Amino acid sequence: MKYPNGQEYKPHSSKVRNSHKSKAEISLSSANRGMAFEHEINLSNDYYREHDICLITKRPTPINIVKVDYSKGAKITHAYFEEQSTTDYNGVYKSRYIDFEAKSTKNRTSFPLNNITKHQIEHLKLVIKHGGIAFFIINFQSLNKVYLLDASYVISFFEKGERKSIPLECFVNEGIEINQGYNPRIDYIKAIEEKYF
Repeated sequence: MKYPNGQEYKPHSSKVRNSHKSKAEISLSSANRGMAFEHEINLSNDYYREHDICLITKRPTPINIVKVDYSKGAKITHAYFEEQSTTDYNGVYKSRYIDFEAKSTKNRTSFPLNNITKHQIEHLKLVIKHGGIAFFIINFQSLNKVYLLDASYVISFFEKGERKSIPLECFVNEGIEINQGYNPRIDYIKAIEEKYF
């Protein structure tokens, strides 16, 4: 996406680079990359809801609260995940159940399968079995490209175990590139319309 002055949009880029990052900092930056992408999808979901296009929401991760500090309001000081989360988003579009996972990668040639867990695969298989629409939205950050790929392709790669990643060509040939714009930021409904309707 480009601004009216022709400058290219670059989300959350940092101008100062530190070549001495610790493993924790690298892990954190990876998490931040995913959070920034999720934020853009959340903004898109807000747009879709406000314009009565569909209802898609971020699925909360279930946590068990152990300790709360009430000295300055209510602040959770100790908690743990109750169970593994399934996928990031679910909802309804044109009377069809939608369920998907959103991921971001800096890899330019493939999407690493270690970003996906077995319980997510099992969940998406059940969604497909019961007639829902299941897919992945993958942000190739270095390429500034976002693709929708049907979950069946990801499930096949995951279960065959022949590769540790899904090549970019699979996204280009079997997936649908998602338009990135101003509002909605990640216009994945157009890709759903093209693929499933």
